[in-house]
Amino acid sequence: MPKTTFTRAEIQSFARLSPFELKDKFIGIAQAAQADKPGQKEKSSAQMLNAGRGNPNWVATGPREAFHALGYFALAESRRVWTADNLGGMPEKPGSGERFDAFVRGHPGLPGVELLQKCVEYAVERFGFDRDEFVHELTDSSVGDNYPVPDRMLSHAQRIVRGYLADELYAGEPQADGLSLFATEGGTAAMCYIFDSLMKNGVLEKGDRIALMVPVFTPYIEIPELDTYEFDVVHVEASLFAETGVREWRYPAEEVAKLADPSVKLLCLVNPSNPPSLALSRRVTDQIKDIVATENPNLLIVTDDVYGTFVEGFRSLACDLPRNTLLVYSYSKHYGCTGWRLGVIGLHDDNVVDELIAALPDAEKRRLDSRYGTLSLEPGKIRFIDRLVADSRQVALNHTAGLSLPQQVMMVLFSLFDMLEEGQAYKARIRAIVRQRLGLLLEGAHMKIADDPQRAAYYIELDLLAEAERVHGKEFADYLEQNYEPVDPLFRLAEQTSVVLLNGGGFDGPQWSVRVSLANLDDLDYLKIGHHLRKIFNDYAEEWRAPNA
Repeated sequence: MPKTTFTRAEIQSFARLSPFELKDKFIGIAQAAQADKPGQKEKSSAQMLNAGRGNPNWVATGPREAFHALGYFALAESRRVWTADNLGGMPEKPGSGERFDAFVRGHPGLPGVELLQKCVEYAVERFGFDRDEFVHELTDSSVGDNYPVPDRMLSHAQRIVRGYLADELYAGEPQADGLSLFATEGGTAAMCYIFDSLMKNGVLEKGDRIALMVPVFTPYIEIPELDTYEFDVVHVEASLFAETGVREWRYPAEEVAKLADPSVKLLCLVNPSNPPSLALSRRVTDQIKDIVATENPNLLIVTDDVYGTFVEGFRSLACDLPRNTLLVYSYSKHYGCTGWRLGVIGLHDDNVVDELIAALPDAEKRRLDSRYGTLSLEPGKIRFIDRLVADSRQVALNHTAGLSLPQQVMMVLFSLFDMLEEGQAYKARIRAIVRQRLGLLLEGAHMKIADDPQRAAYYIELDLLAEAERVHGKEFADYLEQNYEPVDPLFRLAEQTSVVLLNGGGFDGPQWSVRVSLANLDDLDYLKIGHHLRKIFNDYAEEWRAPNA
């Protein structure tokens, strides 16, 4: 049967790369394989299917139309103040609400204007905004003619996004009321800012012990290994099986118990997980709550909840442990807006981080007073959430810090859209899309997964070694381990079928697992990927059965 043209030694060398770097290698292999096919018909049948990246192939059009409609109104407001060829003035606040209403009445056919009006009306009613204040914030920010003030996040924007997070991540509970937000350039920037500021403020030190709930998004694995941090990392592994060969991707109590060690200063998790794509169970959440209440009260938690909106009734760890948790959220996946770079860091006003800073030795406090002394006459009173902002601009540029105002407006419109019936219908639709794709993938692959109501289904992680044992027994699984590298199936897929997947081992999952993104290809492509995966799997089985294999 066909094998990959790469030697085992070559595969071993490539396996040292990050999954996202290794993905580029697979893409190159798949493209080369396509180029080697002489006929156009053959090329078409071997179309590259890259399910290695989580960028969705859907786009939320309604909020974007509303954004562009707002832009027309904002420019009208600018020209109302000052018009000279291509020159306009700064939009004025007094009467802006009435002028917005007149604009809406005068442009009934403008795409997005109806949804924009609904968003404004809903925001004014739910949050009790002064109409002129809110419309002016939208208008002036859409034009982008000022620096962000407040630098951390615009005042109306913060209240709206806080409401969105309360609805989607806090199950509507009031714990979100005391949440202060820092608008960032996506979840990527949020991660960088948090690690950096925890170190800058002496909350974490080089070599400290932290925990990762694995499998996990690879930057959470790679950042702690950098020479800047060199953290001692404890892995909390999702190692439970539902039955032979079928992983639950759930955390045993003994794994979670590792967090009770007071030397573990920080816990990082993606919830729902990436790549297994499961929200934390109530059992695990309650166990972590108990650990914080008893054995490790100063445990800091960074929870990345970007996929939370894909689980019905999702509840963030930030809801259950608000004092200990830094919340990271990105709009990228739900709204198909990775290019917009929209994210937030949330920290409750009553939090452990500020307490830890206040309890630092006097010498450390003097160092920090010197660092932030140009920002306040009482730098010791600057909250950690605001230190994040200052550190993001090397402190000296704090006066020009903050996410760009048009980005914040887009964030606001995405959030308000979700609060409307249209947004809830959109949410149901994208959830149905990924679940349908998961079903087609499993149909093609003939593989079994655990039933779980907490499944986001944005990705799926398939353990090929466990599947080998389930279908053909332990002898076959042992044969695979002894004769092939764990990423060998991915090389075969790329070379023989032009399918690109990621290696689950790179996410600190089982070495023989693969990650499939269910977000970025057409529905029937997943049926094809499933068929290709099963074909490769059957090839291994035939090699095992063949004499002198």
